[in-house]
Order: sequence, then structure tokens, then C-alpha cells
Amino acid sequence: MNKTQPAAGQPQTRLLGHARRALGWLLILATLTTVVALSFRERPLLVDVAKVSRGPMDVRVEEDGQTRIREKHVVSTPLAARLSRITLEVGDAVKKDVTVLSRLEATDPSLLDPRAVAQATARVRAAERKLDLSRSSLAKTEAKLQFAESETGRVRKMVAGNAASQSQLESQESLFRMLSEEVRGLGFAVDIAQYELELEKAALLLTRSAPDDQAEMTLSVRAPIDGRVLRIYQESTAVVRAGEPLLEIGDPQDLEIIADVLSRDAVRISPGDAVDLKHWGGNYTLTGRVRLVEPSGFTKTSALGVEEQRVNVIIDLENPPEERPQLGDGFRVDCEVVVWRQADVLQIPTSALFRVEGTWHVFVITNGSAERVPVVVGQNNGQTAQIIEGLEEGMPTIVHPSDKLDEGSPIERR
Repeated sequence: MNKTQPAAGQPQTRLLGHARRALGWLLILATLTTVVALSFRERPLLVDVAKVSRGPMDVRVEEDGQTRIREKHVVSTPLAARLSRITLEVGDAVKKDVTVLSRLEATDPSLLDPRAVAQATARVRAAERKLDLSRSSLAKTEAKLQFAESETGRVRKMVAGNAASQSQLESQESLFRMLSEEVRGLGFAVDIAQYELELEKAALLLTRSAPDDQAEMTLSVRAPIDGRVLRIYQESTAVVRAGEPLLEIGDPQDLEIIADVLSRDAVRISPGDAVDLKHWGGNYTLTGRVRLVEPSGFTKTSALGVEEQRVNVIIDLENPPEERPQLGDGFRVDCEVVVWRQADVLQIPTSALFRVEGTWHVFVITNGSAERVPVVVGQNNGQTAQIIEGLEEGMPTIVHPSDKLDEGSPIERR
């Protein structure tokens, strides 16, 4: 009996099927291996990058300030009398020795007794001595100003010949400006002392008048300086005591700014430092210059109830009055005192800095990975920091580095 013989192509077909199945399993295995490898591979972190750059940089002390009139004068009564009603209003302009501020009338015979005469005579002598003292202070300060002016010219010539530094010239010019303002203020003091002497002499004349002339005993109190009425203390008719304040006058255009800063910031501020004055109401920035850092501080409680040591800083406005016509006495401004400034500084954003064991570091990008580099930091204004050592211009640095970032971590720019 004949057996059926297998076809000649069956072994090859079976081998081909086994090969296809093996190749399929190999592909599945390779795919699984790739998926597992990708799942365990460290993914690059998305980071923000800023390059190290060179440019101008400054450090500022920022604080609220308040305007005030440089020279205010409170007009008071030279003797006890009846005050006529003051017809002036706040804001009215007054002219020195012309505008009558108030009128005083004698109401009490005690103005004519020997005691009143002796007191008035003593006040005249005191006013004379005060005037002499004011003139002496003015002459002494004028002599200092003349010497400072000659010294400024000498230092300016030395700077031109490279025999002195620019900082020496700036210091001498700052001293000259301070003395100029001091002479100006002492000139006001002399005028006021002269005015007070005239008032006291007029009061003495009134006390020596005869009783029959009582109806004519009227003393006109005139303005001691040119300016405007700032405040009226006693407007209605009344019997007033000697020395009682009547009104306050001053020049609203002659303004200065007082800002109280933390004592730790005050030690960084020096007379002559430039000041930017912002948010005063105009659409541009005013400029000023520090005239004085008061040598004595005071304690002030903050809005959070924390006691702070504060120091007053006096700032002169450099803009003329016509550029700030609406700025008056007691107005608020934001003061930014420039305590350090350079035109060419290697710098990075402060958000790129972090500390490791007390030393500043930054992450730089090297071949697609993060490299931690120690740096030496100079000045820092809160936004940018001066780099003294460790970096070069143009190097990419990572800003706002996260806790996941470490040495050698793969990164990708955001």
C-alpha cells in the first residue's frame, strides 16, 4: 500500500513561519526595552536663562519723603494787647516790611507802668544782641564760603592737571554748595533778627507814650519776609498775651525734602549723593541732592508695630520752581538716593544666585547640562548683582534654579 509523500516545499514553509514569529517577538521585546529605557532616562529640566552682561549699575536707598518750606517764620505778638481781626487768608502773598499782618491796640494801662517799660527795654537789648550774633555768624560763614570757593577753583585746576582725583573735586563742590545754602539761611536769620528788633523798639515807644495818646497807640505788625501765609493761629479779635503766635508765613517755592531712613541705610548715604524723586504727582522724575544726614537718630514704630531706629535725611530740590508749580509744603514724594553707581559693571540677575555653605554660586550651561560655579559678588541692588570673580561676559546662567537642579543635570531652555 502506497503512503502519501509530503510535498517538497513543506519544510521551508514551516521554517519561514517560525522565523516570522521569532522576528515578531524580537520586535516586541525591542519595543518594550526602548519604552523601559525611556521611562528610566532622566528628562531634561526646563529652565530660564540669562546671560552675564556688562553695563551701568547703581544701588539705591528708597524711602518716603515729605516736602517742607526751608524757612518758616511764626509771627507773634511783641506785647499783650488787643488784636484786631486778621483779614488775610491762607495762601495770600505778603511782602517784606509792606504787608500789614495784624494790628495791636493797647487795652490795659499796665502797658504804661515802669515794669512794662523795663521789660520792653530788656527785650530791645536782647533783640540787639541777637542781631549782632546773627550778623557775626553770617560773616563767619561768608568767610568760610569764600575760602571754599577759592579751594574749589584750586582743586579744579589740580584735576585738570591730574594732580587731584575727581572725588576730591566733587567733595569740595559739595562743601561749597552746603556753605552757600548756610549763608543763605543765615541771611534770613539776620533779616528776621532785624525785624524783631524793630518790633521791640516799636513796643518800647508805645510803652513810653502818654496816657492821653492811648487812642493812637496802635502797633502794625508787618511781614518780616516775602512769601505767603501758611497758617493763621488767631483770626478773630481777641486780647492776646505777649509772644502768642498769630500766623505763620514762608515761601512755598523754597522747598526742601525730609526723609527718615533706617539707620543702617543712613550710614551709606553721604552729602552730595544724587536723589531721584518720584510719584510726587507729576508725570516725570524730579532730581535732588542730599544736603545733610542728621547725626542723631530717633525711634519710630512701623505700621507692623516694630520699633525702628530712623535718621532724617535732608534733600535739596534741583528743579526750578516753574517745573514743580503745584508742589507745596507737606506733600509726599518717593525718594531714591543713589549711594553707589558705576558705568561699566559685570552683572547678572540676583535670581540666579544661591548659597552653598555660605558661598555664592550660580548654575551655568555647559554642553546642555548644568554646571555649578562659585562666584564673588560685589554690590547688589535687589535686581542685579555685581560679579567680581567667577564669570565672564556672555556666559548663560540659569535664573530661578529649582531644588531639582543639580550638578550635571540635563537642561533645556524654556
